[in-house]
Amino acid sequence: MPSENLRWTTLEALKNSPKGKISFDPYWSERGEHILAGCKDVLSLSPHSAVILERLGSLPLQQSSFLSSSSGDSSPGPSEESPASVSSTGSVSDINTRNVLLSAAPSLKNERDQTSSDETKDENPEEDVSEVSSPVSLPSISLLSPKAMETAGRIIRFEEEHREKAKLALRLRQEAQEKLVVSVANAESEQLKRFEELTELKQRQELQSMKDMMDRETKESMGRQEKLKEEQRHRTKIMNLRVREAEQQRLREAELEKQRQTEGRERLRALNTIQEEILQLNRLLEPSSQTRTELPSSSISSYSTRGNQLCSQVSEVVRKTAEGEFPSVEDMTAAERALHEMRALIRLMQEEAAKAQEKKKEEEEREEQRRKQAELQAQQEAQKKATQAAKEKAQRRGLQNSAEQATLKWFKELQDSAARCTQSFEQLNSPKDAQTKKLKLELQKAATIPISQIASNSGSQLREIFDKIDKLLSGRPVVSGGKPVSTSMHPQGLDFVGYKLAEKFVKQGEEEVASHHEAAFPIAVVASGVWELHPQVGDWILAHLHKKCPYAVPHYPPMKEGTPVEEYQRILGYRVDDSGVEGQDSFLKRMSGMIRLYAAIIQLRWPYGSKQAAAPHGLNHGWRWLAQMLNMEPLADITATLLFDFLEVCGNALMKQYQIQFWKLILLLKDEYFPRIEAVTSSGQMGSVIRLKQFLETSLQSRQISPPKGQLSATFWRS
Repeated sequence: MPSENLRWTTLEALKNSPKGKISFDPYWSERGEHILAGCKDVLSLSPHSAVILERLGSLPLQQSSFLSSSSGDSSPGPSEESPASVSSTGSVSDINTRNVLLSAAPSLKNERDQTSSDETKDENPEEDVSEVSSPVSLPSISLLSPKAMETAGRIIRFEEEHREKAKLALRLRQEAQEKLVVSVANAESEQLKRFEELTELKQRQELQSMKDMMDRETKESMGRQEKLKEEQRHRTKIMNLRVREAEQQRLREAELEKQRQTEGRERLRALNTIQEEILQLNRLLEPSSQTRTELPSSSISSYSTRGNQLCSQVSEVVRKTAEGEFPSVEDMTAAERALHEMRALIRLMQEEAAKAQEKKKEEEEREEQRRKQAELQAQQEAQKKATQAAKEKAQRRGLQNSAEQATLKWFKELQDSAARCTQSFEQLNSPKDAQTKKLKLELQKAATIPISQIASNSGSQLREIFDKIDKLLSGRPVVSGGKPVSTSMHPQGLDFVGYKLAEKFVKQGEEEVASHHEAAFPIAVVASGVWELHPQVGDWILAHLHKKCPYAVPHYPPMKEGTPVEEYQRILGYRVDDSGVEGQDSFLKRMSGMIRLYAAIIQLRWPYGSKQAAAPHGLNHGWRWLAQMLNMEPLADITATLLFDFLEVCGNALMKQYQIQFWKLILLLKDEYFPRIEAVTSSGQMGSVIRLKQFLETSLQSRQISPPKGQLSATFWRS
């Protein structure tokens, strides 16, 4: 039938169209295609569908033709159930839809059969058109039963549900894949970040290693530079040292040359001085009216001849230096030897003249004594009577008012010796020319300055001071004020220096020891050493000590008639000047210093002197002084002070030397003599009395007297 042919033609045309070939492929994701890749194109009909649709629209739909089959088979089932199915659906459009679906069901098998041929038909569309336009080969359509159609519908719904489930599963899978892709992308991003961080870390490490290497190279370079700089500095320092040494060597040579010139000029001046002094001394050898009367002519001529010879020797030395050269050391030695010999000649001549004069004076004195002997006898008898009466009076009282006669004689001899010494260097003590005055000052400095430097610092220092004093007293030159000085430079130089030394020793006791009691020992040990080698100086020390402190004899000078009070106080040891007499405290302080120095001298010896010889002024003199003090009436204040100072310094040495006899004397002092001291002491003068009493009581209780403070030990002399 024409209508059926058109329907089938239409369906065949739809089937053979590109959209009619859509088929579900479960492997679309494996090929990387989109799930709706085949459904995205716009639906379109074949070019031949328009003719078919026009023909369908002009023909009425007939149920018999719709229900007939192409094979000519008839089935009553479907024609009977058709009204029921129409009525069951409720509308013609639903029935058409269902019929279309049912009519499409038989074609599912054909679609599966024709799947393999779809691709070839799509590739050759002209063949499809020819087939559609040909009504001869159109298949026949058969109408299914309602049950079959229902089954087909269910199948279709099932496929749709299955398709929806597949879509849902596909969507879930797609979401999972997207999440996986996101996670993988995140992981890759994180890995990329880690990789970038690792790369950046490696770059930083490489950069840091390069920096470290550059720093090391820089440090090594700086170290090499510093080393080079240090070597340069070292070489510069060495060069500077060499330059400095060369400069110092040049300065030393210049200084030596300057010193040589200075010494040469000094020797030249000294040579001129020696020549001048020899010429002056030679004038003394010339015969004068006085020497003619005192010396024989033969002695005078011999002295004059030898003096002229010495002057000639010095003139020869001076003549050698007239050409501009300085005198040598040998020349100065020869000139000094000539000067010493000239001084010795003068001394011999003066001694010979003095002896002759003394002999003449002795003869005159004998005559004078014979003439006055008668007158003196009467006076001596009167003096003996007065002395005897005074002794009897003193014996009745038990103690003496003055020292013993032997002690007074010794005291006067020392004072006479000191007076003769001052007369012997009267010419040097009162110089008339500037040269002698300058020599006097230099000798005085050379004698007094070393004593002022005595201190308890070290034994080596004391030894240097002692050696300097010994050289000066031995006539050897010493350096004083940068210049050599000798006692042989003047005939009275030795006596002058010895006298000044003794005076300075006593003055140190009067001032230094009075203020610092410990200073008595270093001063005393040097004085003892000088006393041992030069006894005359020791006698002068005693003379100065007795003159300034008569209680060191001990001697209480009586006041003679007609003697002024101030003069008598000066004899007792007080200082008297224009402002008046010094105070009692100052007087006691000075007396204390001198007694402490005396007590230190009698117990000390110079450690480097002769051990076999006896001490020049030993402890026996201390025992004598203490015994005579206890035999004389005490004086207020002074007796207690001197006894305490003497025993504190010398008590330990006397205790070791005399032992039991010493303690008997101390007991006598405490029991019998001390009450007499208290009796003559007023209440305002009890300080010294109390100190003496405490000392005596402590010593008798312990039967021991402690060594004095500041005493020099053996370790002191090793320092």
